[in-house]
Amino acid sequence: MNKVLRQRAVLEALRQGPIVNQEDLQRALRKRGFKVGQATLSRDVHELNLSKTGAGYALPQGEGAAGLALPPVQRLVREFVLDVRPAQNLLVVKTIIGSAQPVAAALDEQEWEEVVGTIAGDDTILIVCPDKDAGKKVAVRIEEMLG
Repeated sequence: MNKVLRQRAVLEALRQGPIVNQEDLQRALRKRGFKVGQATLSRDVHELNLSKTGAGYALPQGEGAAGLALPPVQRLVREFVLDVRPAQNLLVVKTIIGSAQPVAAALDEQEWEEVVGTIAGDDTILIVCPDKDAGKKVAVRIEEMLG
């Protein structure tokens, strides 16, 4: 798995609740589909500028706050999307485990006028469009990215 996606998963895990030590962080990442060793985890903690407090790891604050740029949407779709299923004005996009949220974030950044919003789980994205025709347009765009 890609380093940017793994580091985004680290940040998301920290936002969801306290992570006391690296073992807890490894477990949280494993649940998101990332199997990492201690050395890789230590590098991620350092690169993300996380600090260790009495309550566990803390996200950076202020100007040094971690903000990772997403890879291009075409690359994320090509690498992680498995299937696109239209259902009226909705699209159900299946991804590999742990990839739905970064793919949905990248799709959101496109600001397509045909998309009202997205909801991402672990391996599924729900895309809401205003009508059936808009849903078809978005489905075609995503399928074109798949190649």
